[in-house]
Amino acid sequence: QVQLVESGGGSVQAGGSLRLSCAASGYTYSDYSSYCMGWFRQAPGKEREAVATIASTGSTSYADSVKGRFTISKDNAKNTLYLQMNSLKPEDTAMYFCAAELYPCRARGTVVRGVWGQGTQVTVSS
Repeated sequence: QVQLVESGGGSVQAGGSLRLSCAASGYTYSDYSSYCMGWFRQAPGKEREAVATIASTGSTSYADSVKGRFTISKDNAKNTLYLQMNSLKPEDTAMYFCAAELYPCRARGTVVRGVWGQGTQVTVSS
């Protein structure tokens, strides 16, 4: 079955950087490369929100709160999705999840039609 596994979370001081990875398994190359993929996060007591999405064309979309600081990328040959997070702030503290088959492929108003990963914790201290 298809599966997504996140890694790369951890604790960092404000202003620092982290790179999250999301390894996919169970997908064919053609399926994985055709999907819109995305990163989401959920802080304690808050709703899960979309952070960034990437289309099969490579087109990207970001939540306003992370624009200019986060970069989403995808390596179809490795079936891996990435999220480079720079200039981290304490408000970025959350559990981060990757997901597959988003529609529409944009950070605002997207719905996940595929699977979710189990999440990786990011904690940013001031």
